[in-house]
Amino acid sequence: PWNGCLKMAPSGSRSVDCWRVLYWIPVLFISLIVAWSYYAYVVQLCIDTIENMGEKIVYLLVYHVLFIMFVWTYWQTIFTKPMNPLKEVKLLEREDRRESQQEILRRIAKDLPIYTSTMSGAIRYCDHCLLLKPDRCHHCSACDMCILKMDHHCPWVNNCVGFANYKFFMLFLAYSLLYCLFITATDLQYFIQFWTNGLPDTQAKFHIMFLFFAASMFSVSLAFLFAYHCWLVCKNRSTLEAFRAPTFQHGPDKNGFSLGTSKNFRQVFGDEKKYWLLPVFSSLGDGCSFPTCLVNADPEQPSSPSGRNPSVKRSMAQNELFI
Repeated sequence: PWNGCLKMAPSGSRSVDCWRVLYWIPVLFISLIVAWSYYAYVVQLCIDTIENMGEKIVYLLVYHVLFIMFVWTYWQTIFTKPMNPLKEVKLLEREDRRESQQEILRRIAKDLPIYTSTMSGAIRYCDHCLLLKPDRCHHCSACDMCILKMDHHCPWVNNCVGFANYKFFMLFLAYSLLYCLFITATDLQYFIQFWTNGLPDTQAKFHIMFLFFAASMFSVSLAFLFAYHCWLVCKNRSTLEAFRAPTFQHGPDKNGFSLGTSKNFRQVFGDEKKYWLLPVFSSLGDGCSFPTCLVNADPEQPSSPSGRNPSVKRSMAQNELFI
């Protein structure tokens, strides 16, 4: 029943579209830094500075592998279009009263695998896109659309990170961290030589110095960000859900979608291990329905008042509703 025409909100004036060009400035900034780092490492460090041929070949080989994976995952994160639900609720256009809208929404939602609601218990509906929101779907004002399993809008990729590209985003963080750590580790001895006047007095030594500073600073910030998102993957939460727990029938539950660390990981990276390290889409599900396990297994959460574990609800068993 999700399949159908999507009625989007008005796209806005041309002036708004012109302002959207400015959103690409952070992407351009990152691209210029990466391009300079390639020149500084390959040309100035490896070709012009390193004299040992064996060391030079090994460094260049490992560097290019990391560079290709880093650029590939960054490209995928940027240009993978975010997925949005395809459900239009035309009946609401005839009803202006909020009570009548909720009655219509409840009639529609009862046949759908929807487990979450607003804090007040109302059906989640987007007034901008005029659509019924599946679980974990949120409206992004920057993208002007609803995003399936929205995590956050990232200005550094000028895109929403959600169901369609969250795996790419995770790999992008991983490979960019490895990229920066490798540069920092291999550039360290030449950075020390810079301060001990052990390098020739050429422009290469300044590239080597700034390369080390840039790579080490990015390594620290990327390490914290990657560690945080690894924690989110293990808990099967999005960034939005980490700040505000989704509301189920029994109330807010930050562990409502958690299936255990292993299954949570496979929800993002898929069941086939050969695709885990590649920026190829392999996430499980369709982005509209998610298996839920309303068990308070996290020690931060209080135990169930009845002392019994609620039954596991598998919304994937109701996938026929989406066909």
